[in-house]
Amino acid sequence: MASLVDNWAEVLRTQNLSSGRRMDPVSRWLLIVRASVFPMTLTSAALGGILALAGPDEAAFHGLYFLEALVGLVLAHAANNMINDYFDLEAGVDSHDYVRGQYAPHPILSGLVSKGGLVAAIAAVNLVDLAILAHLFSVWGWPVPAFALGGLFISVFYVAPPLRLKQRGLGEPGVFVVWGPLMIGGTYFVSTGTLPAWLWAASLPYAVLVTTVLFGKHIDKLAADREKGIRTLPVILGDERARWVAQALMVSFFALVLLLVLTGTFGVWTLVVFGALPRLVRVLRVFSQPRPQARPESFPIWPLWYVAWAFVLTRLAGVLLVAGLAANAVYPLFL
Repeated sequence: MASLVDNWAEVLRTQNLSSGRRMDPVSRWLLIVRASVFPMTLTSAALGGILALAGPDEAAFHGLYFLEALVGLVLAHAANNMINDYFDLEAGVDSHDYVRGQYAPHPILSGLVSKGGLVAAIAAVNLVDLAILAHLFSVWGWPVPAFALGGLFISVFYVAPPLRLKQRGLGEPGVFVVWGPLMIGGTYFVSTGTLPAWLWAASLPYAVLVTTVLFGKHIDKLAADREKGIRTLPVILGDERARWVAQALMVSFFALVLLLVLTGTFGVWTLVVFGALPRLVRVLRVFSQPRPQARPESFPIWPLWYVAWAFVLTRLAGVLLVAGLAANAVYPLFL
């Protein structure tokens, strides 16, 4: 059992399983759905739920509905990752030579699952999500499918024809909308049945952080994407300007949190996020320099580079934001 837990921990930490380890069914599916990035979705859902408890307005919190939303969002993220891999392979983007097949196992190219098996998994996960959606719709009405269908639209057409948002420089704004207003706002609504105006502003700081992760990934893939005609925002901006924009987004997270505290939207305890400033400084330094020419020793997801640094900042700052809001739920303190 200890060996299995070690497998799962390694997959969740690195999106890879060492060649010396035996592949088990749980590890296989954790790789297929790219579970290593689920913490971002869990954080968005947690923020929506905790804001229901710790926001500037009193609201009746429904814990069961919150848990349904949490499960539904994680499943939707899993479906999104599988859909991206399927359509990128169908479009001829993903290959053994392309970045996606180098930093981690591609579900189909690596033999983890057949093409038909991946389609079946996508359908199964979406059916479970549909059941959750139907129940929450029966409770809260039309806003629930509005949130869900908005996320599904961006998720599917991120890579699927005819829109292919990623290839038109719209992938990064799409991620901003999904992990911010849609996930945080949708979870808050499902938990309380209300949608106060301040909620949209409250969803922005973490949306910005998640966007930096995708920016980092697309900077890492810039040359390969340009060669394939994929016009992500970093391809459009160019390497240096894209790294500058990513740095500006990271700094803006802290500025937004401070502004929301000063305006009374966030409680004072959320200033704990400034405990991530030392990591911010380190990550900004990394983004200010070109990526290494060769794989650094023990670096797990090469040839990706900037995305890993953006992710470790997002993970820490997100946890601190959740902790600050949770503290405010216990002892409310607003300016």
